[in-house]
Amino acid sequence: MNFERLRPAGVLAGVVLLGAVFAEVEIQIEGAAGWAAGLPTWRIERHPLLDVFWGGRPLTGYHVWVFLFMVLVFHFGLVVHGRPTWRREARILGSLMLFWIIEDALWFALNPAFGLGRLKPAFVPWHIHWLWGVPTDYVTFSAGGGALLWLSFRGGRSKEDTA
Repeated sequence: MNFERLRPAGVLAGVVLLGAVFAEVEIQIEGAAGWAAGLPTWRIERHPLLDVFWGGRPLTGYHVWVFLFMVLVFHFGLVVHGRPTWRREARILGSLMLFWIIEDALWFALNPAFGLGRLKPAFVPWHIHWLWGVPTDYVTFSAGGGALLWLSFRGGRSKEDTA
């Protein structure tokens, strides 16, 4: 069996598993109060750059540290296994983008206080921008993350994948 062909599916399965586990962690931390609304953390509610870089959501200390932690976790394999390459970085960033979308959607699906039926603007004020019935991030990050993953696997295994 050619296991190399299964590699993209394995990466995606790992991202889904990580997203599911982290969604449960955030459900335990946040409960029904999404976007750290009930946590003792600093918040910046409004700033022009939040629309550009944060989807219009408030910036919280909790989310800054959680996002930074996950960026470091996803990149840690490079520290352990070798040098960065454009393929590896594309795979990491694509995986990270898909992770956040999967984690967020599963936060709603698995959270007893919500469920996917409440993934609507009326119930989710922290998602400011919506497209096709979902937060705009879901569309842009799915497309961007999927494209980066596809590019990272395009053409099969290269010399830089084995270095």
